[in-house]
Order: sequence, then structure tokens, then C-alpha cells
Amino acid sequence: MKSITIEGQLRTESGKKATRQLRSQQNVPAVIYGGKSEINFYASASAFKSIVYTSEFMLAEVKVGGNTYKCILKDLQFDKVTDQLIHVDFLELVDDKKIIATLPLKYTGTPSGVKAGGKLVTKIKSIKIKTLPKYLKEFIEVDLSNLQLNENIRVENIVAENMEVLNSPRIPIASVTMTRQLKQEEAAAPKAAAAPSAAPAAAAKK
Repeated sequence: MKSITIEGQLRTESGKKATRQLRSQQNVPAVIYGGKSEINFYASASAFKSIVYTSEFMLAEVKVGGNTYKCILKDLQFDKVTDQLIHVDFLELVDDKKIIATLPLKYTGTPSGVKAGGKLVTKIKSIKIKTLPKYLKEFIEVDLSNLQLNENIRVENIVAENMEVLNSPRIPIASVTMTRQLKQEEAAAPKAAAAPSAAPAAAAKK
């Protein structure tokens, strides 16, 4: 699994004034929780870019105060006016403690319904799961090969070993819908089938 290293500094002062000063120096306040104690630190805004501005799921090794904490990104705060990153929350990974995380879905295979002329529609890009840290992965793969025309794959069809999927099981995650062209072809088919039988009848009247 992908991992980035973030070099941080322990925060010695708290409060709005200290926070404003940090941000004026292009630093971002952050916190690590979920372990033995809560760690308040800061790092340069650029140090967070790789994990903040991506749709990929990755781990973060935060080095601060002489220690290294293995974490996942949990929450972000942005300035409502400038859209700048102003705070980051990390959850520390503890080996025997289950965590809740959001993992991307990776769709593979060409659906049978697409081969028949349908259109693939993916409705969900990620799911929420609960698991031990050792079972975390970059993504959960969903094979669409057997998905037929006008059928859905739902959350309950996702294979996620050693994980509890927290999304509602009946929510559709992908479907194959009929394209306009296919609808027109199906509508025209009965007319085409009926056309030959009309010709002999007309000939008989003559």
C-alpha cells in the first residue's frame, strides 16, 4: 500500500493567536488521535499535498517529537473563503483496534451488458468499511464481467474479505442501462418482423 512520510513539529502553544501565526507561515495545524494519547502538531502545507489532494487511499507515517505514528487521514478543514487547507485530522493505527475507513472501489472487467450494446453507469466510487489495520488495502476490486443489461450490482455483492461493509447492502453501485440506439433498435425489431408477412397477403388480393 502507498505511504507518505510527513515531518511535523509538536505544537507548544494553542489558541487562535498561535494558530493564526502558524498559518501565516504556510503551516497547517494537525492532530493525531486514536492511540495512547492525542498528538497536536503542525507541518508545512506542502507536506500534506500528496495525501490531501488525491482520491487514492494511502497511509501516512507522521514523524513528530522523535516518534513515528502510522496513521490514516480522517478529516480535513478548508477555509470557506480562500479554500486553503487549515486543519488535518489523522487516526493512529493500533494493531488490535478496529478502525473505520473509506476505501475506493476499482471496477474491473467489461460487463456482458456493455458488449450487448448497453452503457455502464457507476454510482459509487468508494465504500465505508470497518476492519483491523492489517487488512487495509488501497482499493476494493469489483468484477463487472457478469453484469447484464438492465441489471445492478449492489453493495451486498462486494467481496471485502476480513472487512465489515458499513454502507446499506441494497444500494446499487453500478448498472448497465440501455442506450438510446439500442432502444430504437429493439422498438424497430417487431416492425421489421411483421413486414414480410404483410407482402403475401397483399399479393393474394390481386
